[in-house]
Amino acid sequence: MSDELAMALVELKRDEVLGTVKEKAERGDDPLKILEECRRGMTIVGDRFQAGEFYLAEMMLAAEIFKGVVEILNPHMDKVRPPKPLGKVVLATLKGDIHDLGKDIVATLLRAQGFEVHDLGVDVLPAVVVDKVKEVNPEFVGFSALITSAFASMKEASELLVESGLRDKCKLMVGGGVTTPTVKEHIGADFQTLDAMEGVSYCLEQVGGK
Repeated sequence: MSDELAMALVELKRDEVLGTVKEKAERGDDPLKILEECRRGMTIVGDRFQAGEFYLAEMMLAAEIFKGVVEILNPHMDKVRPPKPLGKVVLATLKGDIHDLGKDIVATLLRAQGFEVHDLGVDVLPAVVVDKVKEVNPEFVGFSALITSAFASMKEASELLVESGLRDKCKLMVGGGVTTPTVKEHIGADFQTLDAMEGVSYCLEQVGGK
């Protein structure tokens, strides 16, 4: 696959990215492949931000371009999604953290693959997560974190799921730049990753998808 689209996103060429995406989608290119190329661009942007080569403003601009890509592709992805959801996922960035870029990318990729995603947003109280899990009975619950101040809320939410008898009914995932296997164990999660696509692959494997 060509990296031209990914690199245009890295270089923050908004009009070029959106124009190319629109052209590719309208001529019938696979929307999932287009989305994947843009996701790889976002991964490079994230790596450069972590390395200090990009500033927050550049990260936010890339995120806005990616959101524009998703808006263009959504009608086309509706045509390739399975008629019945592969599974349900509840996602949240918990209290103490207001970063949502990684979570939003995961939500987009999961929806593209056919999952029903319930995104609770950022700075979410643990009790709100539990209420949503009770309501929709998801196969997966995912917590995103970019700063360590959210860890306490993540652990509290996990413990509330146990107390409510819901923990054994779903797989708990954690992701984000500050998460590690040690954090996964501390919270009591089933899966941890720094890569959005790894999280999607995990969900697909668990439901017997590709």
